[in-house]
Amino acid sequence: MDGDRKFGKYRRFILYLVVAVLVNMAGVTAFIRVDLTADGIYTLSEATQKAVSRLSEPLTIHVFFTKNLPAPYNATERYLHDLLKEYAACANTYFNYRFHDVDPESESADLKAGKNRELANTYGIPPVQIQLVEKDEVKFKKAYMGLVLIHGDLAERIPTVLSTEGLEYQLTTAIQKLSNKVSAFLNLPERVTVSLFFSSSLKAVAPLMGLEEMSDLPREIERIVEKINAGMHGKLAFRHYDPTTDPNLEHEIEKYHLMSLSWPDLPKAGIKAGKGVIGLVMEYEEKRVEIPLVRVMKIPILGTRYDLADMNQLEESITSGVETVIDVNEDLGYLVDHGTPDLFGSPGGGSPEGEGVLAFSNLISRTYSLKPVTLNEGSIPEGLKCLVIAGPTEAFSEFELYQIDQALMRGTNLALFLDAFQQIDAPNQQATGFQRNPQVAALQTGLETLLAHYGIRIEKSIVMDENCFKQSIPRQFGGGQRPIYYAPIVSSRFINDSLDYMKNIKGLVAYKISPLELDEKRISDSGLKATKLFSSSENSWKVAEQITLNPFLIHPPPGSEEKNSFSLAYLLEGTFTSYFFEKPIPEAAEKIESIQNSEDPVKNKAGGRQNGGIQDIDLTKIKDQGGFREKSEPAARILVVASSEMIKDNILDPEGKSPNALFILNLLDVLSGREELALMRSKEIRFNPLHDTTVWTKTLVKTINMVVVPGLVAVFGLFCLLHRRSRKKRLQQMFQG
Repeated sequence: MDGDRKFGKYRRFILYLVVAVLVNMAGVTAFIRVDLTADGIYTLSEATQKAVSRLSEPLTIHVFFTKNLPAPYNATERYLHDLLKEYAACANTYFNYRFHDVDPESESADLKAGKNRELANTYGIPPVQIQLVEKDEVKFKKAYMGLVLIHGDLAERIPTVLSTEGLEYQLTTAIQKLSNKVSAFLNLPERVTVSLFFSSSLKAVAPLMGLEEMSDLPREIERIVEKINAGMHGKLAFRHYDPTTDPNLEHEIEKYHLMSLSWPDLPKAGIKAGKGVIGLVMEYEEKRVEIPLVRVMKIPILGTRYDLADMNQLEESITSGVETVIDVNEDLGYLVDHGTPDLFGSPGGGSPEGEGVLAFSNLISRTYSLKPVTLNEGSIPEGLKCLVIAGPTEAFSEFELYQIDQALMRGTNLALFLDAFQQIDAPNQQATGFQRNPQVAALQTGLETLLAHYGIRIEKSIVMDENCFKQSIPRQFGGGQRPIYYAPIVSSRFINDSLDYMKNIKGLVAYKISPLELDEKRISDSGLKATKLFSSSENSWKVAEQITLNPFLIHPPPGSEEKNSFSLAYLLEGTFTSYFFEKPIPEAAEKIESIQNSEDPVKNKAGGRQNGGIQDIDLTKIKDQGGFREKSEPAARILVVASSEMIKDNILDPEGKSPNALFILNLLDVLSGREELALMRSKEIRFNPLHDTTVWTKTLVKTINMVVVPGLVAVFGLFCLLHRRSRKKRLQQMFQG
């Protein structure tokens, strides 16, 4: 009997042991983690899952991390382990990662750690110096904390991983940068169609238009597409449509906004009345990009001139257009003329300290290829998803405004950081060393006309706010703080948190910014959506006359009637109508002048050309339509911030971790069609200040904490004392009775 009892105990022990082993094995093989954070900080974003699940070639992440590091670096290694494990759970079979233990010491390390060190150096992962405390002594130690991503013949490094902040964003954007083009083309279930619409009837009138090479256009474009297709894994399908022989193409011609030419009988040239269509379209699923192949210029006195697209630039335009329709185009345009800040110049090279945009350039270059855009001598490239225009100081011509307008109509969203005023330094100020009051002059570039047509206006004033940045005064000058009223601090109450990519931005700093005013009727009639992004506090006012930027001369108005909250940034969305709709289309003045001054023998005073002995053919009889776009796509967007200071070095931090930097980066992601990246970046924002409260609220909270809470504790204690006494009396009466 005793033996059965002992065996029963052992049997239970063995059973419990087997269950414990099985539970541990299940825990090792089944990776489960519950994310209870409000913003899902530890849950992979949709952009990450999409990036790793669509890999079409092996991608390996080599992590070089020194073992047994002190806190907080050991927590970073554990987080990186867990993060990559989640990446692998969402990825396909092409995703791999490996951790390498790298000993930073040279000779004393074991052989394996030494080889790992050599491998890290080969990939360009250097050791970093960290601080640790051992036996009450502060010491410094070298450690490896970096990784490299290998995808085909390409490599992307993250040389130092010092914290977990923004780590998912860095990894995912690096993966996208490596795999976007290769994986995107290999994973396309269908091919991208490159369609040339070219009417054979145009061959007859092409010589009269000075476009003799037009006849070879189909063959030349097919050759270019075949060349591009070789580098895109054969994912392009070239189509040539001839509307002259296929009248059923009328609907396609209208849908694609293709240029249509028509002409009457031209008996001198032996040409009968006719019409023709010409244009190039890249299309995939519901997205498309059109490239005009003929440009019409109506030149005073000389008449009409036709120019054919440059074949040397057409290859780049087709490539960019194809990448745009499959969402792998990483180009972001930046206007580099008209007095905008130098994109790549350092603050000390031509711009006052803090007035450059070097930090902006470096931050954007992490995820985009910045493409300089010039309007003085060039044009806005086809296929750009976003164009940044920041702080222009020179006026735009009508033709340049036309290019910006038509870029918006074609699908290029606009990010406008415009100034209502320009600061002018007083003469001889630097030479004399005497600090005079900086002069401010109103600025008019012509973009204001476009914006007014779209439904928004920049007021000619500067916003001042009592809730502003406070400048510390050195002790030798009296100490304390000086308010800089033209640098409003925007608290979370005045930031639109209804947008997912804005909800975690809790505070911003504006600088030399002007208020924005909506034309409610125009926006309503156009069916546009205007979203206010942030505004000043209710303690702000605007100054329109006798503007000074000297803090000593700025004083808040005595009464509250002049104070109000002013809108400082808007995002306009919807279908925009062209500013040039039902207006004469302007031409490039400098090109007209060069044509007028040239002595081309094929032009005559009637605007005709002499080709093959045929003279006085009036080209004005050839009518064109379809190249001009009257309306934009339904999802067009314009960001308007009335201050170029918002992207300058004195506002943006080089690391891109401040709320201002995150606001700019998120909005540019949204304008570039990458809202998922903005959401991923937003969920890791750590800046979370306390909400602004009134003096009365602060007093109430203090009273509750200092009086009410202790009073409640005292009352509860008294209640417990009385309850115990009452219970004691009941027990005494019970036993005495």
